[in-house]
Amino acid sequence: MNYLVFSMACSNAGPFFSPNVLAISADTIFWKGAMSTFSMTCMPDFFRSATTLPAVHGGTINRPNATSVGTIVWLGSEVMFFAGLFAMYFSLRAGAPDLWANDTQILNVPFALVNTLILVASSFTAQFGVFAAERLQPRRTGWSPAKWGMVEWFFLTYVMGAIFVAGQVWEYAMLVSEGVSLSSNSYGSAFYITTGFHALHVTGGLIAFLLVIGRAYAAKNFGHKEATSAIVVSYYWHFVDVVWIGLFVVVYILK
Repeated sequence: MNYLVFSMACSNAGPFFSPNVLAISADTIFWKGAMSTFSMTCMPDFFRSATTLPAVHGGTINRPNATSVGTIVWLGSEVMFFAGLFAMYFSLRAGAPDLWANDTQILNVPFALVNTLILVASSFTAQFGVFAAERLQPRRTGWSPAKWGMVEWFFLTYVMGAIFVAGQVWEYAMLVSEGVSLSSNSYGSAFYITTGFHALHVTGGLIAFLLVIGRAYAAKNFGHKEATSAIVVSYYWHFVDVVWIGLFVVVYILK
């Protein structure tokens, strides 16, 4: 909060304030003593003589955005959900080590690695979209990526996320052809449940990107509410990216 210090001079009135007046803020006057005779004709001189000083307590106080806080709290519950899936996977693997050793040989690790890199790269494009949203720039001002707006970056993120989901569907088809299905054995159940729930979360993120892009086109003036929507969607997208990195290490590397 900034405080205003005022000149005590008033050309057409008697004593305006006692010397004990300290300062005035946007909504509160602070006093050491009492106010003496006040003349309304002094008001123009009063405000013309004001000068802005730094805040006494070291800067502006910003309240946390309720939407962002709510999203972070919800993502905390999602962490617990995926923690349960990881626990299930490790428990089943501990009970059937020979089955895991046999069925994990079918996994196409190079393909999964490429798919993972695509998803991780989409996290960077999503963040570039957030930077554009924070500049309140919904659309591009030129063809160069440096001049892209939120819509262009988010659309690229959507395409990369869709490629990731399509890659997972293709991998599922290959595994089913090899005899590994959801109901084939405990490994199949663990694999499809952990990666499948993640794929559903990625799909939800893709829908969220479309909603944010549509809102950007529908808004007459792209403002802070639209920017906040972009920011919280990016929180979610970064979350699903981090979860997949953990899944990739556990399912494809550690096996």
